[in-house]
Amino acid sequence: MNPLQVLRVAFRALLRNKMRSFLTMLGVIIGVAAVIAMVAIGEGAKARVEAAFASMGTNLLILMPGSTNVGGVQGGFGTQSNLTWDDLKAIQTEVPSVKAASPQLRLNGQLASEEGNWSTVIYGVDPEYFNIRSWKMDRGTSFTQADIDASNKVLVIGETVVTRLFGANANPVGQSVRLRGIPFTVVAVMEKKGQSAQGQDYDDAAFIPYSTFRSKLQGGLRKYLSGTVFISASSAAQTTRAQSDVARLLRDRHNIPAAGDDDFTLRNLSEVAAAQQEGTKTLTTLLASIAAVSLLVGGIGIMNIMLVSVTERTREVGLRMAIGARSRDIMAQFLVEALVLAAMGGLIGVGLGVLIANQLASRFGWQTLVRPDIIVISVVFSGVVGIVFGLYPARRAASLDPIEALRTE
Repeated sequence: MNPLQVLRVAFRALLRNKMRSFLTMLGVIIGVAAVIAMVAIGEGAKARVEAAFASMGTNLLILMPGSTNVGGVQGGFGTQSNLTWDDLKAIQTEVPSVKAASPQLRLNGQLASEEGNWSTVIYGVDPEYFNIRSWKMDRGTSFTQADIDASNKVLVIGETVVTRLFGANANPVGQSVRLRGIPFTVVAVMEKKGQSAQGQDYDDAAFIPYSTFRSKLQGGLRKYLSGTVFISASSAAQTTRAQSDVARLLRDRHNIPAAGDDDFTLRNLSEVAAAQQEGTKTLTTLLASIAAVSLLVGGIGIMNIMLVSVTERTREVGLRMAIGARSRDIMAQFLVEALVLAAMGGLIGVGLGVLIANQLASRFGWQTLVRPDIIVISVVFSGVVGIVFGLYPARRAASLDPIEALRTE
């Protein structure tokens, strides 16, 4: 029999029992759909992380008080209060490879306007903070160094806060809001940012001068800096040098001996991005591996059904052999049937997986990314599963004795 005849006979045999053929394919359909959807979700998360870090620039350093390991004792970021405001001033003025540095102080607060009130996150920052983060204003202009020097009661708010306090698409610049009973003037609204790679929603936030934060919200001018410091190197090429220079400066200022551990944590954004991407990649691989197990289970289902089919069609096999069909023709027929079941299941699974990914993206706002190579690999792998798990039933059918097969009722 030529390949076209084998394929025609295989399709005819499968169509004789449509429901059983569909149920046989179901395991492969679910397996492939799960692989496509899981990888699409993982790749979408990876793309979102990459975009978030790319928007922050390639020359960003993040400084936090405390270290993960001090004197052999595992601690954590922020477990020690050892960064002072003088340390920040030294970083800003004594390190040539640093372009700018800004604190990021944080607490939760209730903002109130004449139209309503809203609980959000209040950040105390330097005017350079917005340049360091590459953030632009949509309406108005950010506060300035003069506002820092005078501890002025001004604030920049995100779009979510605007909607909650003034209504959608409002322009609140120049209007007053109250924070802990203190009136603040809105000077700008940021462009929409969405969630950061760490899950922070900067659209639902307000930013005030750090000097105002210290004097009005912290209840006094404390010696130690309780938040995070964002540092911008003079250029992307200077990032590593800036990291080394800042670490050296802080070790000297904190009198840390050469063999001693840092009492601070200084992270290069590229390192943070690489760690985040590696975690996303691992999660994607894990999800895809779990989904692939169901594809293998689908292959076992194909083998079981094909064995049942061989038993049911024993007389048919004997008759075909009696009129001249060779063992390899019988083997090819059953093998092609298994391959067709797996391949069709794979193709349907691809369509279902893409549909699921798109539905998740539209319903939950998740970013998904369907990779063409994963589609090809999934279809090819499902075909391989069909061949591997269809081989034993096919060989069993081909090894039947025609005389004994014809005796079967």
